[in-house]
Amino acid sequence: MLAAWRERADAALARALPDPQSPPQRLHAAMRHAVLLGGKRMRPLLVHAAGHLFGVEASALDAPATAVELIHAYSLVHDDLPAMDDDALRRGQPTVHIAFDEATAILAGDALQSLAFEVLAATPVSDRIRVELLRTLAVASGAAGMCGGQALDLAATGNGRGLSVGDLERLHALKTGALIRAAVRMGALCGNASDEELQRLDRYADALGLAFQVRDDILDIEGDSATLGKTAGKDQAQDKATFPALIGLDASRARLEQLRAAMFDALAPFGERADALAALGRMAIERDR
Repeated sequence: MLAAWRERADAALARALPDPQSPPQRLHAAMRHAVLLGGKRMRPLLVHAAGHLFGVEASALDAPATAVELIHAYSLVHDDLPAMDDDALRRGQPTVHIAFDEATAILAGDALQSLAFEVLAATPVSDRIRVELLRTLAVASGAAGMCGGQALDLAATGNGRGLSVGDLERLHALKTGALIRAAVRMGALCGNASDEELQRLDRYADALGLAFQVRDDILDIEGDSATLGKTAGKDQAQDKATFPALIGLDASRARLEQLRAAMFDALAPFGERADALAALGRMAIERDR
């Protein structure tokens, strides 16, 4: 099921992106480079898994699944820029500003963000749900979500040990967790989930988002660039705030296990209907890249 959804997400993304042969060709090529050269597709998979929980047809989830991945891709393009994390490798390929140039990378990120909302506006749901989908993704992407988290991350770079664990968890709840929560919530909204069901899924998504980041921090120390598809050891080199830096590797692994328990506790009332969401939770914790 997850493999089929991943293939579906890749196909939907390819359809949504502009034709690389149409002008401006360089911008269109950069957009496709940012989106189509691999990736775990965790966020589209979460949209499909949450929608599946409520019996939503996969075709009705293509638009929100595509939109959330376009936002994620735009964030990575900008995150890799010299003014931010200054990285040359992403998904085992040159980052967009390396493969093209900085100006094109900025424009590609901007265009991917705009395209996300264009795609999301065509979701085949009621007007009320469509507005809620747009609001959910907008909030998760902006100053109260991903952009705010990135600002906090930049402010902490070079002073990695100056944050408390609580500060670090709040940072990642915005930078990483907000978009993951939005992905789960959008899939559930397409299935007319109740407020109680949405709150329970929010708890699952919050634990998942933090677990994803804790695992990232561990992999930055234990992984290698070839496996990760990005530069290993960069967080430590930049003295960035990470869980291993603040609490050590053993405590970071213990935190992962606490978050695993929190995810499964939140999903328990859904029973086997939530098997796909549970599998994605395990994937986030056990992955090696």
